[in-house]
Amino acid sequence: MPLQNRVTPFGTIEAVSARGLFTGNRGVIHDPETKRLLGRRWSTKAWIICECDFQGRHREVMGRNSPNGTAGWTELFFLDEVTALAAGHRPCFYCRRNRAQAFARAFAEGQGRAQISAPDMDAILHKQRRASGGTTIAASEGDALPDGAMVEAQGRAFAVRRGKLLPWDFAGYGQSRPLREVGARFSLITPPATVAAMRAGYLPVWHPSSAS
Repeated sequence: MPLQNRVTPFGTIEAVSARGLFTGNRGVIHDPETKRLLGRRWSTKAWIICECDFQGRHREVMGRNSPNGTAGWTELFFLDEVTALAAGHRPCFYCRRNRAQAFARAFAEGQGRAQISAPDMDAILHKQRRASGGTTIAASEGDALPDGAMVEAQGRAFAVRRGKLLPWDFAGYGQSRPLREVGARFSLITPPATVAAMRAGYLPVWHPSSAS
């Protein structure tokens, strides 16, 4: 039985067997005895994206992983970085330092600032994430969304790539479609501040299925 730890672009957390490229967390949100999620879906505004393999370290997923035997952070998993960014996460400064620094530079530029701290990014993102109550923003076929932005159309999540939309699924992306095939209007899923960072040059990691 799969654990409830796979994150959708909307930021919801589901139980599915498909695996993803990245892990990450929102703090401690599970009970290590039952390996079930608690009622809350975050315990910190720092929602991060981590490497699944880092310095040979091993963790018991949704177990007791802190030095003192308590839960530690709750491992969440994402299809790819495009998905994680849509859900409102950002690269980790510990295990993905170079990527985190690149994201912070682009994020700051997108906000018209010379630099920005991790807590400041978290505060901005927390107001914009779908899963933490962010306002739904309309988009349209005429909007020049950057590659890696995700939108909702007809109740589904799609990723923008090369001017077309790729339908998202836990197992990967489906066949690309022209924007006009899914309707003239969409709503943005990826936080606007992250979209601005993409426009400023941040290039997220895609799942291999996006190239098919």
